[in-house]
Amino acid sequence: MTEVHERLEELRDRGLYRHLRLVEGPQGPTVTLDGRPVLLLCSNNYLGLADRAEVREAAAEAALQWGAGSGASRLISGNMEPHRALERRLAAFEGYESALLFGSGYLANSGVIAALAGRGEVVFSDELNHASIVDGCRLSRAETFVYRHGDLEHLSWGLRKARGRGSLIVTDGVFSMDGDVAPLTQLLELAHRHGARLMVDEAHATGAVGPGGRGSVAAAGLSGEVDIVVGTLGKALGSYGAYVCAAAELVDLLVNSARSFIFSTAPPPSASAAAAAALAILETEPELVDKLQANAALLRRSLAAEGLEAGPSTTQVVPVHVGEAEATMELCELALEKGVFAQGIRPPTVPDGSCRLRMTAMATHRREDLVAAAHMVGTAAREVGLVRAEPLAA
Repeated sequence: MTEVHERLEELRDRGLYRHLRLVEGPQGPTVTLDGRPVLLLCSNNYLGLADRAEVREAAAEAALQWGAGSGASRLISGNMEPHRALERRLAAFEGYESALLFGSGYLANSGVIAALAGRGEVVFSDELNHASIVDGCRLSRAETFVYRHGDLEHLSWGLRKARGRGSLIVTDGVFSMDGDVAPLTQLLELAHRHGARLMVDEAHATGAVGPGGRGSVAAAGLSGEVDIVVGTLGKALGSYGAYVCAAAELVDLLVNSARSFIFSTAPPPSASAAAAAALAILETEPELVDKLQANAALLRRSLAAEGLEAGPSTTQVVPVHVGEAEATMELCELALEKGVFAQGIRPPTVPDGSCRLRMTAMATHRREDLVAAAHMVGTAAREVGLVRAEPLAA
């Protein structure tokens, strides 16, 4: 116990200690947090679908019809009609032959990379990729080449160095902590030139960017051309779980070799039914994506008027860069006191010295609330000495 206590104290001393905050009620633009109402600006419920009546009703009806749980892995007895139906819809939505559900985005990324990259091969991973991709690289028996963020020349050099060895390039579509978009057209060109596969994680892109919310791959005009597309059901689609879209033969290989699929209980039928209902809403109400993007642009402009820049973000992920962990959490807590919940992000989620408030817009936010939130965060930043200038006149 002494060792545990010492490790916890070290985390506290470094400003890296974390604790769970309690949200009461559904994930809406305003929530009750630890007993008090606040504006929610750190949720991944980008389209507000987690609280839509149609989505909740679909989950409830599926639980009544199919049971609360699936009871086994998909390869034993856990393969149920809601899974199959959702996979067909997701494949059609993304423009691929086939899709495969996983229990979470973490399981999807770690399982796919480990299944497709073996000993003697190379995985090329952007340095700002999500932790699930990083861990997938570690689990694979392949060599990992981490290329500088979005640096095509560095990646090209690494691919030439690999000299034709079987390779997999892996990138986030929208980067979860910075909100910028990967250069997918150029990445695919490099993959073709060097005989590599390209895998794109669309966790923060599905439902948020691209035509009809089909993601960054579709936005680049590459639907069906990128070898592997990974998406999540737990963000813009308001449910839980993840999926992989690819050619039918490649999906068949994953069924037979992705350990995180083979050895995990299938997602509950209610989650698949809820995601299907959310997907139907997205397909019939594509204006939700336009509203999300407009709200994100407004949030970036409002923060800039307060002297706070969002860096390279062009999406609903809007980071306010601070630097050190202690200053970040001081800003986070002061903003929370003023009524804005924007979570402070620290290592190991981001590199040392790049801590930030990770703010996220939702399609369901009111414009006046976003402007007010930016002002409250700007006021907090001035109070802790992070911004000296007064806000710009509207």
